[in-house]
Amino acid sequence: MPRLTIDGREIEAKAGQTVMQAAREHGVYIPYFCWHPNLSVPGNCRICVVGVAEKDGGEWVEIACNMPVTDGMVVFTNSEKVKARRKATMQFITLNHPVDCGICDKAGECSLQDYHYEHNGERSISLDVKEHATKHYELSDRIVLDNERCIQCTRCVRFTKEISKSHGLAMIGRADHSLVRPTEDGAFGRDPYSDNVIDLCPVGALLSRDFLHQARVWYLKPTPSVCPGCSRGCAVNLWTRKPEWRLNSPAMQARNGCLERVTARENPAVNGPWTCNVARDLPKRLAHARAAEPLMKGVPAALDAALAKARALLAAARRPVALVSSAASNEELDAFKAALGARFDCRVKSDREADDGEVKEDAFLIRADKNPNTAGARARFGDQPAQVPADADLVLVWGGGFDFGQLPPAAAIVHLGAWLAPENGHADVFFPLSIFTERDGSFTNADGVTSAFERCQAKPAGAVHAAELFARLADHFRELADFPDEVTIGLSDEQYVRNVAASLFHRASV
Repeated sequence: MPRLTIDGREIEAKAGQTVMQAAREHGVYIPYFCWHPNLSVPGNCRICVVGVAEKDGGEWVEIACNMPVTDGMVVFTNSEKVKARRKATMQFITLNHPVDCGICDKAGECSLQDYHYEHNGERSISLDVKEHATKHYELSDRIVLDNERCIQCTRCVRFTKEISKSHGLAMIGRADHSLVRPTEDGAFGRDPYSDNVIDLCPVGALLSRDFLHQARVWYLKPTPSVCPGCSRGCAVNLWTRKPEWRLNSPAMQARNGCLERVTARENPAVNGPWTCNVARDLPKRLAHARAAEPLMKGVPAALDAALAKARALLAAARRPVALVSSAASNEELDAFKAALGARFDCRVKSDREADDGEVKEDAFLIRADKNPNTAGARARFGDQPAQVPADADLVLVWGGGFDFGQLPPAAAIVHLGAWLAPENGHADVFFPLSIFTERDGSFTNADGVTSAFERCQAKPAGAVHAAELFARLADHFRELADFPDEVTIGLSDEQYVRNVAASLFHRASV
C-alpha cells in the first residue's frame, strides 16, 4: 500500500486511490464542486487543487480529484500557493455568477456560498457586466434550472449518463455560453430518478418545483427514515419544520407539522446515495385526508366502545382470519403476533400496487413489490395467498389495497387503516391508525436488509398506534385465560358465547 504525507500527517492509501479519495478516507478536508464519489472525474472546476512537494524543495499544484497517490508523496492542502490558486479559481467561478444568496433556495446548503467565504470573500473582479441567461428554465415538470447560477460542474449530466442511464441532459454551447439542456427525445422528463440532480447540484441552479420558495433550509430538520414506496427500502431524510421556527399565522399553522421535502440518505447496502422520484413525492402522498375517529358500521364511536365491539366479535369468532399489512413495521408485526397472532389464521396482503404511469420495476433501484415490508411480514406469518376462506366468520383487514367485495358476505369485518376511504364505513368496526412518520420502527427489504426509521411527525389526535391497539384488544384474551371452568367447560356453543360475552362486559353469566 502506498504511503503519503498530507499536511505533515502520514497516512496509508489503497492501491489506485487518488489524493482526494485518500484524504477523505482519513478525514482530511479538500474542497470540490465537480467531483463526486459515485461519478466519473471530469476535473473541470479546479477548486480541489493541492500542492505536491518536489525533490528540489519546490511545490507544484495539481487537482486532487484526478491525481493518483504515489508512495512517498508529500501533499499540502493549505499552503500559500494552494490558497492563492483556490482564490483565483473562486473568482473565476463567480465571474458571472449572480451571488444572489439572499434569495436563492439553495442558501444554507450551497457549496459555492461556503467556499466563497472560505477561499475568496471578495467582490467579483469583473470589470464588465455579468453574462445573463434564463433565470427560470423548465428542464421538466419537476425541475427548474437557473442558468445564471450554473457553474458547469456537469454533475447532473454525468448522473443521467452514468447512473440513471437516461442520457436526458447534455451540455450545449461553449465557455460563457455553456448551458445544461434536456436532450431532444424528452428522456429527462421520463427519468424516474431525475430529482437526484437537485441533490447533486452544488449550487442553486437545479431546484425542485414542488419545494421552490416553500421554506428556508435552516428552518427545517432532517429525520432519518426509509422510503415506503417499494420493497427496496431506500434510506431517505424527511424534512420537517423545527419547533423553534413554527409558523404562527392562523392561515399557515397547518404547515407546521407537514413533511416539507424528501432527500436521499446514503445507505451502501441498499440504495447508495440515490433514491427514485416516488420517494420525493412522499409529501404529496402523505397529504391525503386522514381517518381521525373509530367507526362502527360507519357511525363515529368512542375508542372504548369500538374496542368493546371488536373484542366481542373476536371472542365469538370460530374462524377468524387476519389480512396482515405488508406496509406495517416489524415492531407492529411483532406486537400483533404476540398479542393476537395465535388467535388468527394470518395471511400477508399487499397494501399498494403500482400507480398509473409509475415505473413497475427496473434494473437499478425500483422493485415490482410496492410495499416496504413484505419480507418482514412473511418472515413472521408465512407466505399463504391473501385469500379469505369461505368459512371465515371474522376478517381483520389491516391496511389498504384490499377489495372488501372479496370477503365472505356473512363475515364480520374489523378494519385498521390510516386514510379516509369508503371501505372504512363498510366494516363492523374501524380503527384509525398512525403512519410510519409518526412512530419509530423498521422495515425489512426484499434482500433481507433491515433499516430503521424515526418519528418526525405527531399523529392526529384520533389515531392510535397499532401496537397499543393490539395490546388493548388482547386484554380480554388474558381475561379468558383466567375464566373459571364453569364459564367455559361442558357448555353448549350458545352458552359458551353468552358466558364469554358476559365476562367481557362484566355482567353476570346467563
